[in-house]
Amino acid sequence: MGVRKRLAAEKRKEALQKTAIARLVNVPTSPRKMRVVADLVRGQEVMKALNILHYNAKAPAARLEKMLHSAVANWEAKSGEKIDEGRVYVKNIHVDSARMLKRLRPAPQGRGYRVRKRSNHVTIILDSIANRKADSNNTSEKVTENPAS
Repeated sequence: MGVRKRLAAEKRKEALQKTAIARLVNVPTSPRKMRVVADLVRGQEVMKALNILHYNAKAPAARLEKMLHSAVANWEAKSGEKIDEGRVYVKNIHVDSARMLKRLRPAPQGRGYRVRKRSNHVTIILDSIANRKADSNNTSEKVTENPAS
């Protein structure tokens, strides 16, 4: 492995030490329905996100709430400290499509209509609010460094 790749890999590993990840695979809900609920909590503080999911009437909200509890437990195990109000936020949440079950539904005149039963994979990444502010400061510096370009 080259030096540049090794340094990039070490940098990624170091960043993952400060974050907590939870994954949910093969959820039998369509990705489109899950993304609507996931968009509500993206970028929110963890306690606020839990409240949003708890009081949301949509079906995927219950699964995401349980998954967010798992991510919080991962954060506490990794960092060794309890989740306090306003210290951890949902850095990233993304929903990818998973396997699709294909079925046939009887249709008129001897035909069959295809029914695609979709499922999805969800990944939640939690990070500290202090890291968020440091990242936003770094990106603003990068933008102001090169205004003549």
